[in-house]
Amino acid sequence: MATIYDIADKTGFSASTVARALSGSGYCSAGAKAAILEAAAELGYVPHQAAKTLKNNITQKIMMCIPDIMNPYYFEMIHGAAITLEQYGYSILLGYTMHSPQKELEVLDSLKGRYVDGLIFGSFDYSPQLIGAIQDMGLPTVITSYYQSPGSFQDYDCVYVDQPRAAWTATRYCIEKGHRRIAFLGGNAKEQNTRERYEGYRRALEESLLPAAKPLAVHADFTREGAYGAFTEFLRRGEPCTAVVACNDLMGVGCMKACADFGLRVPEDISIVALDNTEYCLCTNPAMTSVDMLQGQVGKESAAFVMDRILNKRSFQKNMAFTPVLVERESVCARTP
Repeated sequence: MATIYDIADKTGFSASTVARALSGSGYCSAGAKAAILEAAAELGYVPHQAAKTLKNNITQKIMMCIPDIMNPYYFEMIHGAAITLEQYGYSILLGYTMHSPQKELEVLDSLKGRYVDGLIFGSFDYSPQLIGAIQDMGLPTVITSYYQSPGSFQDYDCVYVDQPRAAWTATRYCIEKGHRRIAFLGGNAKEQNTRERYEGYRRALEESLLPAAKPLAVHADFTREGAYGAFTEFLRRGEPCTAVVACNDLMGVGCMKACADFGLRVPEDISIVALDNTEYCLCTNPAMTSVDMLQGQVGKESAAFVMDRILNKRSFQKNMAFTPVLVERESVCARTP
C-alpha cells in the first residue's frame, strides 16, 4: 500500500507538503497539490482510516445491535438505517447480541473503546441495568423501543413502533370479524416486548367486554420452532379458540404449521393474525394477515436521530413513535358469534 513517503519520492515534495495536500489543511500551492493528487492516484494511495480516527476522534461508523439475526423483522430496519447513514458518509456495523442480556452488556462495555461514533440498539427488554450500561458507554444512542429512564439520564433517543397499538389492532380486527375466543401467542412474559404487546391484546378484549383468559396466553421465544412447539402443546390441551394473535410473523408461521398437523384449516377453523408484515406473510398458504411495524422507517429515523446528535451536538432527548398498520390478507375469516 502506497504511503505519503512514496508520493514524496515520486513528486520530489517533502512528506509534510504531501500530507497538507492530501488532507486539504495548511498551505500548499495549487500546482503542487495537483501534482501530488495525480501521483497519489497513480500509486493507488488510500488514506489510513485508523490514523484519521486517532487524529479526529471520528470513525464514520455507527453500530446497530440486534437481538436476533434470524428474525426478518430486522432486515428492513437494517436496510433503512444503512441507506440513511450512507447519505452522511457513514457506514453501519452490525452487532448480534443473541437475545442475551449478558451479551448486550458485554457489547456496550466494548463500545467504550470508541471504535464507532454512535449506536442504534435493539432489544426485547430495556431494563434499568441495560439503560445504565448505555449511560456508562457514553455514545450517542438510539433505542428501538420506548423506555423512560427513572433518573435524569436523557442521552439516548427512542424511535419505535407503538407495540401495544400493534397488538390492539390485530386483536380488534379479530373481534370485528366476530371472534370471541382469541389466543395470544407471545414471547417471554417477563420481557418488555411481550408485556407491551400483551397489554394491547388485553385492552382490545376489555374494550369489547371479553375476558383475557389466562389459558389463552401462550408463550414461546419469537421463533418459528418455539411457536410451533408452544402452540402444539396448546392444541393438545384442547383449549377452544377461533383466532390467534401471533406476536411476529415467524410465530404466525409456526402456529400455522401446528394447525396443519392437527388437521385444522386456516382460516376456516382458526384464524391467524401476526405482527411485523415481513415477506414471510406472502410465503404461507393462505397468505397471512399481519400488522406492518414500519421497520424500515424505524431504521431510517434512528439513523437520522443518531447523526443529529453527532453532527449537531444535541444533548436533549427526542422520541418518535410510528403507528402500525394492518395489512389484510387471507388468514382471517368472519365468524358468527
